[in-house]
Parts: sequence; structure tokens; C-alpha cells
Amino acid sequence: MVQPKTNPNYKVIAENRRARFDYAIESDLECGIVLEGSEVKSLRNGGANIAESYAAVDDGELWLVNGYVAPYEQAKTFGHDERRRRKLLVSRKELAQLWNATQRKGMTLVPLVLYFNHRGIAKLKIGIAKGKKLHDKRETQAKRDWSRQKQRLLKDHG
Repeated sequence: MVQPKTNPNYKVIAENRRARFDYAIESDLECGIVLEGSEVKSLRNGGANIAESYAAVDDGELWLVNGYVAPYEQAKTFGHDERRRRKLLVSRKELAQLWNATQRKGMTLVPLVLYFNHRGIAKLKIGIAKGKKLHDKRETQAKRDWSRQKQRLLKDHG
């Protein structure tokens, strides 16, 4: 992770664990996220899921699509829509790079981690990724199994 665990403000809210299995991530980028008050409160309680979401460049703006933020019980009248499109904040230069990357063949923007940074501000790390084929996924699984087995052998005979 980016920050050491000793910082009280730093907290991972949601992680897309399948992203590294389903996609070959070429680079990643930290971006801000526009949230409503009840959404921030809900995230502080840990109620979020970014597993089936994605990021998209639309009309010169970056959006998080299909990200889930659980409803906040104490904010009944001023609640939020759980699956609304949330605007992501990046610089113009970064936005241009992301747009160029998605125009290339097979590149997508995948949310990797949603977290509060060391200043207590909600951030989203997105990866510029290429979808893996089935044989690539099998290769990843085989590598993971082998490294696990290797650790086991070293522990037993060490």
C-alpha cells in the first residue's frame, strides 16, 4: 500500500481483488472522487464495493460508473443514490493520457482501491489495464500456486 499502517487517517475502504487477475495492469493513477456528505459517512463505516465498477472518460470528464456506496442510515431525508455515477478528479494532462489509453485497442480503466489517504480524504486508485485472455489467467494462477508451494517447502525444510 501507499501509506504505512501507523497513520490513523489512512484506511482502505474497498479493494477490487479480481482486477489484477482479470486484467494486466500497465500503470495506475490516484484520483480524487466527488462525494456527497452521506456517502463520506457511509465510506467511513466501510460500506462500499468497486468490484463490478469501471471508470470512463465522457465529455472531457472522468467518471466512476457502477461503484456501490451503501446507504447511510442516519441520513434518511438527505440520502444518496447507491449506484450513481461519481465524478473523478484528475488533472487535464492525466485526463488526456487516460483518454488516449482507452482509445488504444483493449485498454480499460479499472478501479483498484478506494481509500482514505493520510489526510483523511477519499481517493480512488485506477489502473490502465488490458483484459487478460483465458490462458493468461491460467498462467497467473499457476504462478500463484507455485509461489505458495515454494513458500511451504522453504518453511518445512528451513
